[in-house]
Amino acid sequence: MKFIDEAKIEVHAGKGGDGSAAFRREKYVPRGGPSGGDGGRGGSIWAVANRNINTLIDYRYARIHRAENGDSGHGSDKYGRGGRDVELRVPVGTIVRDARSGELIADLARDAERALLAKGGQGGIGNLHFKSSTNRAPRQFTRGLPGESRQLDLELRVLADVGLLGLPNAGKSTLVRAVSSARPKVADYPFTTLDPSLGVVRVASEASFVIADIPGLIEGAAEGAGLGHQFLRHLSRTRLLLHLVDIAPLDEDADPARDAHALAQELKKYDEALYRKPRWLVFNKIDLAQDADARIARILRTLRYKGSWFKISAISGKGCDELCNAAYRLLAGDAPGKRAKRAA
Repeated sequence: MKFIDEAKIEVHAGKGGDGSAAFRREKYVPRGGPSGGDGGRGGSIWAVANRNINTLIDYRYARIHRAENGDSGHGSDKYGRGGRDVELRVPVGTIVRDARSGELIADLARDAERALLAKGGQGGIGNLHFKSSTNRAPRQFTRGLPGESRQLDLELRVLADVGLLGLPNAGKSTLVRAVSSARPKVADYPFTTLDPSLGVVRVASEASFVIADIPGLIEGAAEGAGLGHQFLRHLSRTRLLLHLVDIAPLDEDADPARDAHALAQELKKYDEALYRKPRWLVFNKIDLAQDADARIARILRTLRYKGSWFKISAISGKGCDELCNAAYRLLAGDAPGKRAKRAA
């Protein structure tokens, strides 16, 4: 199934039913009086988060959603039936905004969480409620109110604890395959990953966290280069970013330090809050460089980097356990010190 993380829809709640103006006309009931019932309320439209759904593709094809109108009231004190509500099932992590104002309507971050998107109209009042000591035969009644109508933007932000960041072919998908059961596509050409993927990393029998892999980011993404920034939203819910740096790039003219700095600046352009998240450097492909330690030291010196860093080989799994254990300690609240233990 194609991954879709954005959709535009229209929702139209149901109109309330009209009230009724009726009088009792029954044998042996003299002066029966008013008996018009109220109209039923219009159906509302709700969004419901469902963990069994992982894409918004259904809403690319079904864009308009209408709830049922309420029935009008009837005589003999009969009220109209309310319109049926409509529930739109969306993936967990979906954000709903008003398309015109940009107002945040709902952030459905938990399974089975519900949010009202459009409220149904109130039903009208029948003449039964207008009778009084001075108005024994009221003919007044009210019409049902229209339901709300809205144009909405749906945006999916995947739920993950750790997000992977890096240039194309830095080894992000290979790392996900090494530490989890997820099997994102791996190939020897840029932008192999076209859609976000999630993997569950288990560091013990009852200890785990979710890791997210997104398509590679390159310099100039803010201007639309590569796949642009369209997938960085999926890192907004993460608590830790792992910035993978390829220390053995195929291009001899590549400068890992320069590329790492440029990618960090692209992150800052996109979202200052995302840029300020904890971010560790992870030097990958150490098995391909005999002078890996010297290259890492040169990159750290050039970047003047003082934070936590690790060295790994995602293809062989070397150093991955140490990285995952340190990430779990941070997520569990036992953060490592100023410099995390380097992978062997």
